[in-house]
Amino acid sequence: MPGKRIFIYDTTLRDGEQSPGAGMMPDEKLRLARQLEILGVDIIEAGFPVSSAGEFTAVRQIARKIRGCQIAAIARARTTDIDRTWEAIREAAVPRIHIILPASDILLKYQLRKSRQEIMEITKMSVAYARTYTDNIEFSPMDATRTDKDFLCRLLEVAIDAGAKIVNVADTVGYAIPSEFGELISYIFERTGNIGDHILSIHCHDDLGLAVANTLAAVEQGVSQVKCTINGIGERAGNAALEEVVMALKTRNDHFDVQTRIKMEQIYKTSQLLTEITGISVQPNKAIVGANAFAHEAGIHQDGLLKNTQTYEIMTPQSVGIPESRFVLGKHSGRHAIRSYIEKIGYVVNEKQLDDIMTQFKEVAVHCKNISAAYLDAIVKKNEEQI
Repeated sequence: MPGKRIFIYDTTLRDGEQSPGAGMMPDEKLRLARQLEILGVDIIEAGFPVSSAGEFTAVRQIARKIRGCQIAAIARARTTDIDRTWEAIREAAVPRIHIILPASDILLKYQLRKSRQEIMEITKMSVAYARTYTDNIEFSPMDATRTDKDFLCRLLEVAIDAGAKIVNVADTVGYAIPSEFGELISYIFERTGNIGDHILSIHCHDDLGLAVANTLAAVEQGVSQVKCTINGIGERAGNAALEEVVMALKTRNDHFDVQTRIKMEQIYKTSQLLTEITGISVQPNKAIVGANAFAHEAGIHQDGLLKNTQTYEIMTPQSVGIPESRFVLGKHSGRHAIRSYIEKIGYVVNEKQLDDIMTQFKEVAVHCKNISAAYLDAIVKKNEEQI
């Protein structure tokens, strides 16, 4: 039997675009939205319509053109925001209004200057008002991980009673650690009396480098929806990276026993498209989609991979849309990798000939970060008469 379904909510076009320098034009947002649809995300958060006329246009265009995903847009807990958001997304195949409202005492005191009781009333009013447009309402208490746990549960209860179909726990400032976050999710399930079959969602930021770990901890505790961005881009240190979350769930399905509708072979293409649109490069050692994610220089690893790829790769590059693994020729490379390369270019060498080539190769490699294939070709050709 297939495992529990996890809904993938992509917020690259909203929270991801808040990454400094990642702003996109309306047509660029639509282009990426089309690829997210192909990738198989369940919900695309298209933007924040009230923020500008251009953003409203971009969100409305996505809502009109993308038919294979739910289209969400974010709104503050204000009737004017909700009206504008609905106008932007109402033509979507399945529109969703996502209401956000600060919840932690520090945000209530310094940002909103409102009491907990006032926040409860605003939650009830805003969700009920949005419910007059659609029953697909999501409510997010901001900074949930620094919010009093009992107050958080009461706030979620109020939102559900007012008509929220999905409630989202936002680690807005990336404060949680995995064990603590898992305990919070468990606490919410136990203490939110009306949660029933409603979808509990999470949204983790990466300020401590724990967004993916926190997301997976929440999945272990039973959440049904996770929020991610492509390449992990987003405000400050970014969000949980979609590609890392999805491939962790897939690769360790023996542990998680869940399923998504993501087409894994589209992951790399989506990552590359985002880089092309924003100009923000992926760090080489980035998991799943970085240039070095399936690259190997160490001789021990190269030797193992040539014998069986499962020795040092827990997933195939093809599974995420990368054509093949890559061997880097450098001072750490071993005999097996060099022999394999020589044979690929059409030569067969004995042990003595390979010794000579290895000696020349290592003499150069010790002074270089890596050796180009062309340079190794030259070494082989120099020894051609012997071969």
